[in-house]
Amino acid sequence: MFSAIFSVVAPVVLIAGIGTLWARRGWPFDTQMVAALSTNLGVPCLVLDVLTRVELDSATLGGMALAAAMGLGFCAVMGVAILRATRQPLPPYLPALVFGNSGNMGLPLCLFAFGEPGLALAIAFFVVSAVLNFTAGVAIASGRLSLRTLLRTPVIWAVLVAVALRATDTPLPGFVANTVELLGGMTIPLMLLALGVALARLRPGGLGRAALLSALRLALGWSGGLLVVWLLGLEGMVRGIVLIEMAMPVAVFNYLFAQRFGNRPEEVAGMVLVSTLATMALLPVLLWLAWGGAPPPGVAGATG
Repeated sequence: MFSAIFSVVAPVVLIAGIGTLWARRGWPFDTQMVAALSTNLGVPCLVLDVLTRVELDSATLGGMALAAAMGLGFCAVMGVAILRATRQPLPPYLPALVFGNSGNMGLPLCLFAFGEPGLALAIAFFVVSAVLNFTAGVAIASGRLSLRTLLRTPVIWAVLVAVALRATDTPLPGFVANTVELLGGMTIPLMLLALGVALARLRPGGLGRAALLSALRLALGWSGGLLVVWLLGLEGMVRGIVLIEMAMPVAVFNYLFAQRFGNRPEEVAGMVLVSTLATMALLPVLLWLAWGGAPPPGVAGATG
């Protein structure tokens, strides 16, 4: 069991650690370029590649999207209630309480924990989270809703193309499939490196409040995940993916939005840092819970 957990956790920690070391050494790393490359090219190609290639029925993927919406909705309702009760402003803190790092951290964890079928399910969760983050999250942070932002998000179009291809049972042309697979393959390493660099460059402030809010984010995520899998009666890999994705720390995008709109970016940076470090420490427990006490066959270190 220990070796199975280590085989999943180690690549995530090591690659993110390389990114942190890279930034600490002062070596050049164009965060904006990497973010644009991942968001506009890498992630859409990864989505299109995995959703058209991995054999999972559409009902299962749709169920994952429903679970994501329910889980995020739970975090939103509870977050609003708690922030209102404690008289804290919504724009800086609510997006950070709702949207976890289901991309940079969640996708590689699900890939290493459950293989490519797990990655496909995690992508379904991530797409729902990304759409809501770039619409509702930005609306909360900025005070206005922009549908133009949604329409200009390439991952949305990648999902629509993938859904159309699956519905009509139409394969991608060979050269397109190979190109998309190669471009999508760069995404997860880039996202982990970018996460490490971002953690090294954060300038957190108000760590006392950040620690409390980070604990609240993780409590909402873990409890929301358990509630959703119970309500929907989810089992096996689907259950594990929901638990992992819901338990992710505060997404780095929340810090970028807070910085852009002047919503206490130092405190949100503190939430990203504290919640990420706490999640790293809790990964063995999270994987044990997601696996139901035993790693699935095919994971390094698994028995049976």
